[in-house]
Amino acid sequence: MTGEKLAQRNYYGKALAELAKENPNVVVMDADLAGSTKTSEFQKVCPERFVEVGIAEQNMIGIASGLAAAGKVVFASTFGVFATGRCWEQIRLGVAYPKLNVKIVATHCGISVGEDGASHQALEDIAIMRSLPNMVVVAPADAYEAFAATKVLASYDGPAYMRMGRADFPTILEPDVEFRIGKATVLREGADVTIIGCGQMVSSCLGAAAELEAEGVSAEVINMSTIKPIDREAIEQSVAKTGCCVTAEEHSIIGGLGSAVAEVLCDGACVPLERVGTKDTFGESGKPDDLMVKYGLTTADIVAAAKKSISRKG
Repeated sequence: MTGEKLAQRNYYGKALAELAKENPNVVVMDADLAGSTKTSEFQKVCPERFVEVGIAEQNMIGIASGLAAAGKVVFASTFGVFATGRCWEQIRLGVAYPKLNVKIVATHCGISVGEDGASHQALEDIAIMRSLPNMVVVAPADAYEAFAATKVLASYDGPAYMRMGRADFPTILEPDVEFRIGKATVLREGADVTIIGCGQMVSSCLGAAAELEAEGVSAEVINMSTIKPIDREAIEQSVAKTGCCVTAEEHSIIGGLGSAVAEVLCDGACVPLERVGTKDTFGESGKPDDLMVKYGLTTADIVAAAKKSISRKG
């Protein structure tokens, strides 16, 4: 873990700025939040291929699908609650169904959005996007992986959704990290329990593994940065070794990473699974760190879930 705190959205903006020079087919769109989502970095380099639609997310997706049908690679950005909720029908019929080359990249996801409160805390976005056929769903673990994933998504031919947080949080990967769609990464090997995380929760998973090690428990940590298509092989190989599993996500446990892992386990290795995430609830306004504690999204919560999962082994 490098430990430097960086915001994923800043590195999304850096990647877009590079793509502006590298790929003349890339078009970037925003819905009045370019300064927050950092699509403004693309606008500075290439204003002629930047489209600001105003507060009109449904129109943004409609225009994005039209541009993609004409051969463009379109990145469309806004906050997670608006990107996946307000324009779901336009995404379903205008992007996913015709399998168009639109990348919906959302910032300000999860409860760590903080003081903006429940109305702006996307806790259902993975579930909404994961249920759509043809849609790739990505949740990078840190700023460096967000940069790498943006570059890869620009080369991927098809629809994709990528979620990122708002705040700066610790980097855990190297600046030149390789990202591959559908491939998980084992960050730490272990024998007693598998801990699978996505997004900023991956750093908490590593912290939990270190605490468990001090108590004599060997935890394997997997960064599941692509939630769909999920890396079934990585899950099956790990739980075959450890015999139990924990998932950790800054999202509802309904329909998110935990559900995706449960679906894999139901098909094969039926091992104990504990899910760390928000428990069928909306968030509230508050300090991000306080909210992570109140809603059970801390390193201590992952440690407790790991011990419970181990205790359930047959």
